Amino acid sequence: MNYERLKTFIAVAEKNSFSEAAKMLYVTQPTITSQIKSLEEELGTKLFERTTKKVEMTQSAKILLKYAREIVQMNDSARKEITQMESMTYGELGMGCSLTIGEYILPEFLKQFKEEYPLIQIQVKIANSHQVINSLKNQFIDVGLIETPVEDKQINLEPFLEDEIVLIAAPDYFSGHDAYISMEQVRQSPLVFREEGSGTRSVVNHYLENAGLIKDDLQIVMELGSTEAIKAVVESGLGVSFISKNAIKKEQELGLLKAFSITDMELKRYFYIAHRKEHVLKSSTELFLETLQSIVEKKEAFVADEPANNYHINV
Repeated sequence: MNYERLKTFIAVAEKNSFSEAAKMLYVTQPTITSQIKSLEEELGTKLFERTTKKVEMTQSAKILLKYAREIVQMNDSARKEITQMESMTYGELGMGCSLTIGEYILPEFLKQFKEEYPLIQIQVKIANSHQVINSLKNQFIDVGLIETPVEDKQINLEPFLEDEIVLIAAPDYFSGHDAYISMEQVRQSPLVFREEGSGTRSVVNHYLENAGLIKDDLQIVMELGSTEAIKAVVESGLGVSFISKNAIKKEQELGLLKAFSITDMELKRYFYIAHRKEHVLKSSTELFLETLQSIVEKKEAFVADEPANNYHINV
């Protein structure tokens, strides 16, 4: 059976739609129809029942789907082994990153990766964590780096980097020189939040709810889709916000923002590697993850005498 026809069949079966499969595979809908028709003729059976509203698999298609996935996976595994054997270090890498990782963490990793593998072409899509997961599921990207654990039966998650979230304010916003802010001060302060769906927002919501503060208890004055916009608003004194400590290093050095911890609360989280289950990672993707691991291990060694700041990776 033809490899491309099987990939087309799997896409239609998973999307229950010829048009959605066409979008995912970057081909026209007539091409999808032609591929499925050829496969049906080859097998001598009908694979899909189509109505004006939906596409349903026949019993033959349900049997084929199991084997088609195995055939495609074995084909991809063979291609990868051959590529590795010939030491080919070129290819393409499609990556999705949530905003904090993409803007403040990823550049360091990409610099070293491009120095080691200059022939690998990288495309990075920066969006919030849920949008990255959707891009993975639709096969628009090969791997995702996200800020919050997302439960999805189609996705594998691995923690790779520890991060701390702090409350930020203009230097003279709070009186005194205490590095800690109480939950009551948080409740009374005008808050500038990231949009719903962002990793930072999800983690902050989780910690606040565990502390007994729900959305109605807070004075949320603004929701923004950009970390840079949030920093600018906070610098102007219009409110305070929760943000990754990694995102304000420059502003702290320049004295533009001050970071506070919350009394009796440690806002820690992990960043995660996300990829599709039962999917063979491309060689370029594996090379990137190996580079990621190498950099994090070096950071671990550098801060080994400060356990609270250790980084961690699993790939």
